[in-house]
Amino acid sequence: MSVQFKMIPKKNSLVSPPETKYYPCAVSKGEVNLDDLARIVASRTTMSRPDCFGVIMALSDVIGESLANGNIVRIDNLGTFQLNLTGTPADTEAALGKSNIKAAKINYKPSKDLKTRMKRITYKRMR
Repeated sequence: MSVQFKMIPKKNSLVSPPETKYYPCAVSKGEVNLDDLARIVASRTTMSRPDCFGVIMALSDVIGESLANGNIVRIDNLGTFQLNLTGTPADTEAALGKSNIKAAKINYKPSKDLKTRMKRITYKRMR
């Protein structure tokens, strides 16, 4: 199966004269939700759909808790999740405090296996 894409025009006003270039943009075929994931995993294992649902929910909770505790979460075939902070600078090291932190974001780095799978994707342009 191929990933479909369409061309999106983007205007570059920084050059003179302004020029339009076309860039590929993936077209989604839909969404897979938690219930779908549980059903798919159950069909590939000896676990029931409700069991898979519970495991996926628990995994999500544990990842969140682990990140909140300052841990890096590494799931071998999936990738690594790590907390990243954004904030404002301080004039001195002593002046830096938790009030400088504006948000916590999650960095995700896919595993080598997942990166390899992404390299095997085929693409089909929509007309």
